[in-house]
Amino acid sequence: MRTFDLSPLYKSAIGFDRFAQVMDEAMRAEQNGFPPYNIELVKEDRYRITMAIAGFAEADLDIEVEGDTLRVEGRRDKGEQERKFLHQGIAERNFKRRFRLADHVKVMDAQLENGLLNIDLVRELPEAMKPRKITIGQRVVDAQVN
Repeated sequence: MRTFDLSPLYKSAIGFDRFAQVMDEAMRAEQNGFPPYNIELVKEDRYRITMAIAGFAEADLDIEVEGDTLRVEGRRDKGEQERKFLHQGIAERNFKRRFRLADHVKVMDAQLENGLLNIDLVRELPEAMKPRKITIGQRVVDAQVN
């Protein structure tokens, strides 16, 4: 296992504390790979997470956003009778998957269809953060600047 020393970053950069925290959490994150998922760019500022969760119903799933973390959890009751498999290629185990959301990314919708869970995300930048053209010789007046 590799470890990274981020202390040189602190010497020459200001305000990257959160970056170091994200890197640290990424290194400690569970890496079990279940369930498999895709993250795709649908169009500019719109994303979709697709998770393969065959055998799970909507009632078995819990999707929650807390702060900048999206948590998807699947729990199945083992109340059914014991089955004897000759081959079991479909995993039916419980899972918990976490995704770190970037600033201004919001969950818009979640749909379960044909064993695939689709979670749609959108990045909505505030007007103040969008790029703006500055004309030379024209003073920009900001209400907060005196």
